[in-house]
Amino acid sequence: MSPRLLGGAGLVLLAAGLAVYGGHQVLRVRAMRGEIAAMERDIVTLRARTDELTRTVERIRNDPAYVEKLAREELGYVRPGETILKFPTPGR
Repeated sequence: MSPRLLGGAGLVLLAAGLAVYGGHQVLRVRAMRGEIAAMERDIVTLRARTDELTRTVERIRNDPAYVEKLAREELGYVRPGETILKFPTPGR
């Protein structure tokens, strides 16, 4: 075989190898971009939750009426002399 023919065949093999490898890398980059987009959505959700929790903490620190509301709702606390009436929720 002539060196020119061998060089051309080698070039074709090299191009085919790069096309296969490059195609795999394009798919990998696309998958990574999808992961980045999902993570960015998670970050937005987590920042909103962090803001909500920060507001709740501030209310607990500075708003006695809110603390009383939580104590009554979450812990069932009552003032002396109060009577609590509990009604079943529909569907139970």
